Amino acid sequence: MTDQTFIAGKPVAAKPAVVTRPRRDVFSKHRMSFVTWLYLYASLFIVAAIVLLPLLTTAIGGFKALGDLRVNPFGLPSQWIWSNYLDILGSGRYWQMLGNSMIIAVLTVVLTLAVASMAAFTFAHVTFFGSGFLLNYFLIGLMFPVATAILPLFIRIRDLGLLDTYWGVVLPQVAFGLGMSIMLFRKFFQNVPHELFDAAQVDGCGYIAYFWHVTLPLSRPILATVGIVAFVNSWNNYIMPLILLNTDAKYPWPLGIMVYQGEYSTEWQLVLAFITLTILPTIIVFFAAQKHIVAGLTAGAVKG
Repeated sequence: MTDQTFIAGKPVAAKPAVVTRPRRDVFSKHRMSFVTWLYLYASLFIVAAIVLLPLLTTAIGGFKALGDLRVNPFGLPSQWIWSNYLDILGSGRYWQMLGNSMIIAVLTVVLTLAVASMAAFTFAHVTFFGSGFLLNYFLIGLMFPVATAILPLFIRIRDLGLLDTYWGVVLPQVAFGLGMSIMLFRKFFQNVPHELFDAAQVDGCGYIAYFWHVTLPLSRPILATVGIVAFVNSWNNYIMPLILLNTDAKYPWPLGIMVYQGEYSTEWQLVLAFITLTILPTIIVFFAAQKHIVAGLTAGAVKG
């Protein structure tokens, strides 16, 4: 016979007993999450230190005298020598090399975004004979390093009359960057809701108008991501300008620093200051577009 509670002569079922978890489980769960949190932040701190330590050492080394740099390469300078940086900023050669790198990088970014976005839009929304083969053909280019194609590339650029010109460096950089750029663009375009294209078709919008007026305005994160990747790769490219450029006046900064180091081979503090000033633009561009880069890389990670 079960226990019942009578109210106004009518039986009322007793409430079921509430089972509570021991407090030990709750505390162990919180303790485990804290350990995980501590592990993640410690890992991030170690990785950040590994990345930032060479940059900070290079930047601070540019403020030292040569003797101080040899005695104390990692610590703060005993005397801050600002003239190491000011002399470089006041020289015309530095700005000439910086301008050459900027011209080549900007042209590379503009052409890469234009060609890769249109090609990726076609692969994402248009089905035609051989589309899969053509896409794989572009992606195969990711498997071959630039150094393996230097000799035939040099011969082709010479035959086209583009040797020792900006375009002779820009066009190969765009070609070698198309594989990665198309892959990133295509994944992003595939995750754009197809209902937008259906609505655009109802309004009489074709593929070109849909690409220009609908897809591109929604693609700012991936445009920033691909643009920054192309900019950094072009800015730091060394082997291609070395092979295709012969005039000192057209050298970008990777070749310029080779010439600068040859002139000031014993004054390493000036070399470190020159390196710091040449990598500073890429750091500024990266931090300025960091939010868009993260959004572009994670846009196709989860479908919702």
